[in-house]
Amino acid sequence: MNTKLYNFSILLLTLSIFVSCKQQEKTFNSEENLKTRYHKFLDYKPDSLAFPRNFSVLKNEINKVPSKDWTSGFYAGNLWQLYELTHNNQYKELAQNWTSFIEKEKFNDKTHDMGFKVFCSYGQGLKHNKTNQEYKDIIIKSSQTLSTRFNDTVGSIRSWDFNKENWNFPVIIDNMMNLEMLFEATKISKDSSFHKIAVKHANTTLKNHFREDNSCFHVLDYNPETGTVRLKVTHQGYNDSSSWARGQGWAIYGFTMAYRYTHDKRYLDRAEATANFYLNHENLPADGIPYWDFNDPSIPNAPRDVSAATVVSSAFVELYQYTKNQIYLEYSKKIIDTLESSEYILEPTINAPFILKHSTGNWPKKDEIDEPIVYGDYYYLETLLRLKAL
Repeated sequence: MNTKLYNFSILLLTLSIFVSCKQQEKTFNSEENLKTRYHKFLDYKPDSLAFPRNFSVLKNEINKVPSKDWTSGFYAGNLWQLYELTHNNQYKELAQNWTSFIEKEKFNDKTHDMGFKVFCSYGQGLKHNKTNQEYKDIIIKSSQTLSTRFNDTVGSIRSWDFNKENWNFPVIIDNMMNLEMLFEATKISKDSSFHKIAVKHANTTLKNHFREDNSCFHVLDYNPETGTVRLKVTHQGYNDSSSWARGQGWAIYGFTMAYRYTHDKRYLDRAEATANFYLNHENLPADGIPYWDFNDPSIPNAPRDVSAATVVSSAFVELYQYTKNQIYLEYSKKIIDTLESSEYILEPTINAPFILKHSTGNWPKKDEIDEPIVYGDYYYLETLLRLKAL
């Protein structure tokens, strides 16, 4: 083949690919695609046994769970937040329906995830009806139930009840997130016991959960009789010494939130230190969406975790408000810019009440890998609302 003709052919092919990519960029309208995704929530009918947790693209099906699942509150929370974003009363009506399905969880003393379930639903609802006594009573009762899992010797709320052959009193970094409900329960009821438990848990986590590089462990196991640390391990990270991305997010968000209620400078310092570890890690991709674990040896071929990115982006808006550090605000805005693209917004043809692709749930169990997950959407919507409020 003539060399000049060959080179010309390659040039034409390159140009055609470039033009095609530019045309795709022009035809993708993030605002219209988001409206389409939001509308999918209106098409999903209320069912107390079918809270949408994630969507399997391979199976083309929604993974549906009952209210006892730790993720159940996020879906009602998403509907409340969509109502706040759109002012469309259809979202409010659906939010009220889905929220009511969670009420029975106020008696569930087998879980530490009361905050995720009850406060992400009833707490969001209370924002739109601050005098709703029923919602307040459910939050208080849920806080009383959660308080039964607190061990004063350890100074923490017990996380899981499983794996008793290996763990005596496990506490996970995620548990920081459930403290928000306790702090609010004291504000609602004037009963300071909830606030005191939350502070003790935060202080114990502050003391024991972090490494010298300011990253955090996932699971700490305590001796419930002495309060001493038995194990520092992982359950969802790559290994015991790795930095699970969403875990870092829970830590940043949790201590930023704890500072909101206490003004304890140690909490703010902790949030900033872990935030800086996160932002400055050599394995954080340029677009800001982290790999599911910073230490996965398969990077750059490891799965991303959009849910970790949205947890951090939401936390960073609040962290910016306390520190005025522009870096945090810029990261939050970058995440939104990255996510509002064809790479991350779920295709309009998929009939499921989810918005974003590429979250990772539980990599060690090969569960929910590179899929839309409900809490990824929750913290994305929360980031939008927090940026809007600025």
